[in-house]
Amino acid sequence: MLVFVSLLNIAIFQGILLSLIVLKSPFFKSKGNNFLAYTIFILSLLLLNLVFEIIGAYDVVPILQILDNVEWVFIFPVFFFLFVENQINNPFISLKKRIWLFIPFMYSLIINVINAIFDSNSGRIIYEILSQIEFLLILIFLPFIITFTYTLIKYSKDEQEKKWITILWFLISIFQLTWLLSIIIALFFDYYIFYAMKILALFVSYIIHWTVYIGIFKFKLAKHKEAISKLVKQETSTGYNQTSVVEKNLVNKEIFTEENQYYIKLEKLCKEQHIYKDNSLDRSKVAKKLNISVGYLSQIINTIRNENFSTYINTYRVEAVKKMVMNSKFDNYSLLAIAMEAGFTSKTTFNKSFKKITGITPNMYRQMNK
Repeated sequence: MLVFVSLLNIAIFQGILLSLIVLKSPFFKSKGNNFLAYTIFILSLLLLNLVFEIIGAYDVVPILQILDNVEWVFIFPVFFFLFVENQINNPFISLKKRIWLFIPFMYSLIINVINAIFDSNSGRIIYEILSQIEFLLILIFLPFIITFTYTLIKYSKDEQEKKWITILWFLISIFQLTWLLSIIIALFFDYYIFYAMKILALFVSYIIHWTVYIGIFKFKLAKHKEAISKLVKQETSTGYNQTSVVEKNLVNKEIFTEENQYYIKLEKLCKEQHIYKDNSLDRSKVAKKLNISVGYLSQIINTIRNENFSTYINTYRVEAVKKMVMNSKFDNYSLLAIAMEAGFTSKTTFNKSFKKITGITPNMYRQMNK
């Protein structure tokens, strides 16, 4: 048992440490990486719950039972879904439209509050009814979010990226479905679920270790293996508040600065070859021109420009539109025709991008510069 708990503690420490590094370090900076960090953090909490149960922490500190009662299984697949959606640059992404995915988790929190507040028989009856509804939500929600996530992976145009995300999706799905099956068997066949949870805990530990190795070191969510090794070593030996020294050294080595050779090439492609005028331009095409991965291209733009690929390219397109509007030769052309010439594919995207970048509408800009 001691060896088992030690293995879980190592995975918990590694998972929480990885999450903090990804969230804080500038060379991991992207929405996709942030959601992956949240996913790993919640998986670490699941392991921590089991450790607390094994060592009897819930008996010593009863308030910790709240952590065990909350159905984390409702939240970490949502974070993983959002990671996939952002990582593959889903063209239909809209975070506001994804808020509803958090409803099952919020429901779980609410019924646990009810359970903590009401100790009467009527309160218990209400809690039992709500718990049955929660179980039905789990039966419906888990298969749905697993399938929903997989449908997004096909949008990835980077084969290496698609492969490792698919494997990670498969591992997480196996964990979720096995957990669900164990719960069902325990309910209907009076099976003691603790041993199954121990096996699943070891599997979760493997998922965390695998993500660290493949996602960080091999796939290079951060570009340089040596850099991450130094950062992790610095974290372990001196504490998290010392990472700034390591990060400054890494930045000075042209990882993600304006002196980055690929960023310089990217700027030349836009300023000299005007690649933004290609209305079918996407991350894959640009990454191929630079001979780098799609993920690395996104990191360069996210870190140096503090914006995503679409905003970066649309900024050049907006500047091209502004120049044409200022040129009397284009006075007889509609704004949409000018926008199409600059590389925009629709009036909606053009208007939205122009106002976001300039603060005014295209019509207002044209009127101001007549």
